[in-house]
Amino acid sequence: MMRTLISALLYILANAVGLLIAAFFLDGFRLDFAGFFVATLLLSIVEAVAGPMIAKMSRDNVPALQGGIALVTTFVGLGITNLIVQGMSIGGLGTWLAATLLVWLGALIATLILPKVLFKATMGSNYK
Repeated sequence: MMRTLISALLYILANAVGLLIAAFFLDGFRLDFAGFFVATLLLSIVEAVAGPMIAKMSRDNVPALQGGIALVTTFVGLGITNLIVQGMSIGGLGTWLAATLLVWLGALIATLILPKVLFKATMGSNYK
């Protein structure tokens, strides 16, 4: 149970990092303070739900898409989040594509680094 909670927290934090990176680097990506928290949670929920559905549809219909499922899931997550969260807006096709890549890449890197940073002190030398 604790491992599941930690994984969920890391997933949310990784998406938060990805959103912050996109908001920092892209002029057409606007994210206000309150919108950031709502967008982070909503993006994480949408990706968690949509990811398996997109993977199944890809396996059944478009096997070539298998390698890009994470990017497609991020794009769909950003799209739904953008529609619902008023404190977030993404303008222009180039910004949409760049935001998808930056949020995905930022979350990926954060997923690799955050456990080492957050849990190294508590796990001591047992955590690598």
